[in-house]
Amino acid sequence: MMTSERMVRLSIKRQASPDSRSYVEEFAIPYRPNMNVTGALMEIRKNPVNAKGEKVEPVVWESVCLEEVCGSCSMLINGKPRQACSSLIDQLEQPIRLAPLSSFPIVRDLMVDREQLFDALKRVHAWIDIDGPFDLGPGPRMPERTRRWAYELSKCMTCGCCLEACPNVNPKSNFMGPAPIQQVRLFNAHPTGKMNKEVRLSEIMKSGGITSCGNSQNCVEVCPKSIPITTSIAHLNRETTVQSFKDFFGGGF
Repeated sequence: MMTSERMVRLSIKRQASPDSRSYVEEFAIPYRPNMNVTGALMEIRKNPVNAKGEKVEPVVWESVCLEEVCGSCSMLINGKPRQACSSLIDQLEQPIRLAPLSSFPIVRDLMVDREQLFDALKRVHAWIDIDGPFDLGPGPRMPERTRRWAYELSKCMTCGCCLEACPNVNPKSNFMGPAPIQQVRLFNAHPTGKMNKEVRLSEIMKSGGITSCGNSQNCVEVCPKSIPITTSIAHLNRETTVQSFKDFFGGGF
């Protein structure tokens, strides 16, 4: 049941298209216990009227899972990159300031294009090759000790929060960002994925790869899944050093 006496105030940065000018629009909606930011945006969608009482276009944003798994509802909430679905109204200072992630091209309002992140995952071969003309069987088992830390890396939902927080991800840099790099460690640890280990390492050794990381460690601070990203990057720094000696002296090194 809605509590009409209490209102939730939101200040939303809006932009009709990638080429149009941005502006801030205020909204006030009835408070509901246990409401999250996604719920507040849904209320605005149902009744798109701003704080001045003017009928406006509904606010555009992305959401899929509503349980902090898909990563699509990433946005700046009171200046911090995080998920709208897991951001509770009761824990946020009002007016709640919503803005799109600035590290990605804007599509409209709070919706951005994360294609560069997915392109980077393609570049580093972030998958396990198991397709073939015949059944490859179950494959080798992963040691339990390895599986435990690898599982933590597998929690990445490509939300883009780490790219938003990283100072090296900017228009003047071609740095692919922390998420694709830490995924290299995950797939290189897989018993079958090891077959493409050199391929992945060679990609992050190129321009825009691991050498562009400035070790600011902002990625760890904002990761909604608390993935040990900097630990993986440190590990891959050692791996790429070894790989560079192999490349220099030949495959038999």
